[in-house]
This record gives sequence, structure tokens and C-alpha cells, in this order.
Amino acid sequence: MKVRLKQHSVLPGFGLTLGFTLLYMSLIALIPLAALFARAASMDWTDFWQTVSHPRALASYRLSFGASLLAATLDAIFGFLVAWVLIRYRFPGQKIIDAMVDLPFALPTAVSGIALTTLYAPNGWIGRIVEMAGIKVSYTPAGVVIAMMFVGLPFVVRAVQPAIAELDLEVEEAAASLGAGRWQTFRRVILPAVLPSLLTGFAMSFARAVGEYGSVVFISGNMPMKTEIAPLLIVIKLEQFDYGGATAIATVMLVASFLLLLLINLLQWWNRRRFATEGS
Repeated sequence: MKVRLKQHSVLPGFGLTLGFTLLYMSLIALIPLAALFARAASMDWTDFWQTVSHPRALASYRLSFGASLLAATLDAIFGFLVAWVLIRYRFPGQKIIDAMVDLPFALPTAVSGIALTTLYAPNGWIGRIVEMAGIKVSYTPAGVVIAMMFVGLPFVVRAVQPAIAELDLEVEEAAASLGAGRWQTFRRVILPAVLPSLLTGFAMSFARAVGEYGSVVFISGNMPMKTEIAPLLIVIKLEQFDYGGATAIATVMLVASFLLLLLINLLQWWNRRRFATEGS
């Protein structure tokens, strides 16, 4: 006769925790998003379409999503390199550099925006150097990308670090002993193991960049049709008491961001499934 022991949990039961979870998600996310869609749906279709398809709005979409994708891609490359160095090597000042990775988390976005603008302005420390090469950063789309890279890099580094730490050095040594070069070892051994975490960091960096405002608004210059991001256009609509226009643009941003993140998650799921199939 088997006696089934009752499992005791520190936390309350499933029903109570599920209720708290649904209540929290409803108050923080679901109800505000539903209100956003409801406000946008109350607009006349012609007004809605004219607002979201206005040339100024289209230019802000292109800059916001294009700069976010570019910034997240660069963050994925350099974030992997930073994580690799922090995990695989030991050097003086390593803990300081590791702590500096989280600096964008602690800094108010306005402070980081002012700091970046000061550095990359034509008379700034870095700005005057790149100006000699004919490159202008501040008040250009390049400045927007740099600001987005700054706030998104920690997401990639922190997502990839555990995956790199779990890599077995013996597998890399075995690949090298079998005649694999550095590029083959990276492509066949290292990349498949860290790719899911790298995609996760990429998605988080992209999501942060799309909605970024404080660190971008100073360095961009906020020129309509050139360096005006969509979040800034939403704020301008609110300041003009055009709540319908603000919610319409916000709805487009929300739907587009959700679809892009869904695509990234599908790619991540497909990669994990393919890796599991090849491993078996």
C-alpha cells in the first residue's frame, strides 16, 4: 500500500497565487493596454488612418524601429564579446568593468542622454575627434543608435553570460584536436549553445530601444522627418491635447513591437528545437 505524502509549499496554493498573478497582470498591463486599444478604436477610421500614415509619423516609425534593430544587432555582437571576456579571462579591474555593465540600469535615462550628448557633441571629447573624420553623431540618426545601444547592451551581456559559463572547454579542445579551426569551432560548437540566450538578449535590447525616450531625446535633436522618434511624437501629441492621435500612434507601435518580438521568440523556439533534434 502506497502512502502519498502531501507536499507542503512555502507559498500559497495554486488558486491563490494564480489569482494574485492575474490581478497583478491586469492592473499593470492588461487594463492599460485594453484602455489604449479602446481609445484608439473610438476614433473614426479615416482619422485614425490619416494620423498613423502621416509622413511625419511614418518617418518616426522608420527611425524608431530601424535604429532599434540596428542597435540591438550591434549590442548582440559587442555584448557577446563583453560577456566572453568577462567569463573566460581574468584581469585587473575585471569586477569594475563587470559592475559598469549595469550602469545603464542605474542611471536615469535623462542623465545618460545628457552625458552622451556632451560626449558626442561637436565640441565634446569624442565628438571633436569623429568630426575630424567628417562624421557627425549628435543630432543625427547615428546618435539615436548610440543612445539605444547604451541602454540595451546590459540585457545582452547578462543574458549571454550564463550560457558562456556553461560551455565545456573540453568540447572546444576536442573540436580543435579534430582539426576544426577557430571559425569552425565558433560556428559549430559555441554559437549553437549560446544562440538561444543571444536571441533573448537581442529581443530585450530591441524592446528597450523601441520604447526608449529619455536617453534619445537629447542626442537626437528632435528634428521632424529626420531625428524624431515615435515616443517623442506621442509626447508631442499629448502636449497638444491630441489624445486620439497619441493613442493611435501608440497602438501602431505596440502592435508592431508585439509582432517583431513574436517573430524573435518563434526563431528562438525553432533554434532550440533544431538544436535538441541534432543533439539527439
